[in-house]
Amino acid sequence: MNSNGLPPRRQAPTKSSTSGSKNSKGQPKKKKKGLRAFAKIVLSLFVIGILVGAGYIYWVYNQVADTGIDKPVPAGMSAKTKPITMLLLGTDNRPETGTYLSDVVMVASMNPETKTATIVSLPRDTRITLDGYKSNKLNSYYPRFKAQEKTSGKKAEDQMKEMMGKYLGVDINYTTVLNFQAFRDAVNAVGGVDVTVDKNMCYRDKADGTDINLIAGPQHLDGKEALDFVRYRKSNCDPKTQESNDFDRNKRQNQVLNSMLDQMKSLGGVTKIGKVIGAVDDNMTTDVESEQMKNFISTYWDISKSDVHYTPVTGEWRSPYVYINETELANAKQALQDTLSGKVTASPAAE
Repeated sequence: MNSNGLPPRRQAPTKSSTSGSKNSKGQPKKKKKGLRAFAKIVLSLFVIGILVGAGYIYWVYNQVADTGIDKPVPAGMSAKTKPITMLLLGTDNRPETGTYLSDVVMVASMNPETKTATIVSLPRDTRITLDGYKSNKLNSYYPRFKAQEKTSGKKAEDQMKEMMGKYLGVDINYTTVLNFQAFRDAVNAVGGVDVTVDKNMCYRDKADGTDINLIAGPQHLDGKEALDFVRYRKSNCDPKTQESNDFDRNKRQNQVLNSMLDQMKSLGGVTKIGKVIGAVDDNMTTDVESEQMKNFISTYWDISKSDVHYTPVTGEWRSPYVYINETELANAKQALQDTLSGKVTASPAAE
């Protein structure tokens, strides 16, 4: 332990210890480099210390703790000793719309003993068929639960936790919701992002102020443009630009979030991280306790990138739904369980 109460930082695995290794599906890990980086960024919203070095970890430790709620951690629930599962929602809520459609739905399981994490993501248009719930698109449930809060007496976040726990076969301990404004502000906080726009993109909607107009090729995007880049689905312009689907958008999210990671690790990263924390805090709803935030950081701040296993579930698009690949869904459920039970072990540390 160092003087700040945090464990010594582990060395990252050497090249020889990971090269040629495969995941549970027999796929080379190299091919998932971008996905793992994306997973690491998402997890960093809750374990922000993963992204920073020992020189300023204590500062971040105290900054992030302030984003939790002022309640004691229930007995036996400390993230230092107990595997934890969290539902992560990214909604389209922003000042222009007031809507709550869930464009990003992920469930993360983390094990403090093995220092490993699994993050399962589901397409927003997934057709959900589940006992006790009317069949619909996955992204429609959170706004429906929000509208029912006064009559049901249940918070929408708790209802989502219940439903997704039942769908994935795990107990979900926490829910954290981030909105579009958080995304825009976070990108601006790091000074914008460098990406390669994969196609010309044009879409306009006067009702909510959407005005997407991006040109294919390498671009430096501010927060508004980066949100346009990851949200783009179809065109209503003349001439129309090529459409995209959920899987295209996931790839674009990877680009933006990887660029944000690079920016946060660059010169001036401390200031940028502070601004990102501010953006997230102002646009986040969570039921994680402040003390638990500290537990997450002190436990997972040195987790290796190779020990964050990103498991996207895909499927077949048949308008208006994505019909999930049942084999991938079963594998994702098992991956969450294996992480919680300690069956997934950390990569060997360098000598």
